[in-house]
Amino acid sequence: MVRSEKKHRIIFIDLIRALAVIQMVQGHTIDALLAPEYRSLDYPAYYVWNFMRGITAPVFMFSAGTVFTYLLRLVNEPFENNPRVKKGFRRFIFLVVIGYILRYPTYTVFDFSNVTQKNLDIFFSVDVLQLIGFGLLFLLISAFIAEKTKLSDTIVFLLISHTFFIAAPFVTKINWIDYLPQPIAGYFYTGTGSLFPLFPWAGYVVFGGILGSYLAKNPLVFKSNRFSFNLALYGAVLIIISEIALLITNKVFNYYYDNSSYNPDTIFFRLGFVLVLNSIVSFISQNIESIPKIIIIIGRNTLIIYVVHLIILYGSAWNPGLSVIFGSKLDVTPTIIIAISMITLMVLMVFVFNKLKFKNKQLVT
Repeated sequence: MVRSEKKHRIIFIDLIRALAVIQMVQGHTIDALLAPEYRSLDYPAYYVWNFMRGITAPVFMFSAGTVFTYLLRLVNEPFENNPRVKKGFRRFIFLVVIGYILRYPTYTVFDFSNVTQKNLDIFFSVDVLQLIGFGLLFLLISAFIAEKTKLSDTIVFLLISHTFFIAAPFVTKINWIDYLPQPIAGYFYTGTGSLFPLFPWAGYVVFGGILGSYLAKNPLVFKSNRFSFNLALYGAVLIIISEIALLITNKVFNYYYDNSSYNPDTIFFRLGFVLVLNSIVSFISQNIESIPKIIIIIGRNTLIIYVVHLIILYGSAWNPGLSVIFGSKLDVTPTIIIAISMITLMVLMVFVFNKLKFKNKQLVT
């Protein structure tokens, strides 16, 4: 088979990625600094902010799956010969390692004598980077299964992503620490402090692969109104399904979940919202031939933005963070000012990073 890797700039994906990472930065900043008395859903502004914060992670994960699969499926070679496969495995390992380094329990690196159980709990908890890393691994596995069974990517990705979604409320109720070592148990539930266990969160990454595969196999389809309409339609269907799921669990079985992130209705609502958001952005960007380069740069540097803003906000084993000094103590105005400053700093950082990389291109490559 002949290798083919002709890429078209998909502007709406650039916009979605930039929007997701900026939303993530401001969300983390406000959540880390805002005083409790302002955290009431009775405040319309806080209600909207809280809703959008709940959507940020699914958008971020969905976009990661979309971009990864798009690049993977652009290469028209068997799975074992596809260079994107090796890059994917390396990316998986890299993201998981960086995720643990961010939560490393001691500044002495090798001396664990002063490490408490709380430090170890934080170290072994699963966060976004480990989750996305494993999400990419599951995408590779899904792509391999699809190729070897001759099934379409859509069918395989749907089955695997929905396994994570549907099993989530059951898996998360098991006390996995009774059966598995803590570093492994953290990947299955929140009981050991994990923020993003595999169920349901890896499903968002794999689900994003459906769109990525479709875009790779249908060049320039994103330029049509029909594409945007179909995304909106599928999103609306998922939102309707979420309402039906809510009705069945709450009204018919009189059952309520402890954590909304694992409710079937919440999961499908978020999926639907993500598709509708992609539909709106793709429709708006149809006639846009180019966007400011800084938006592309932001979308391409989500990892460094994520790592640096977390170190500034929450600190690390080697430095204190803003949350240690101002954690949940600030009024609305200073919190917003710091959030805007953090976004500005991140944009300037990647801009300078891109400039330096360009000037030193011969040295780096």
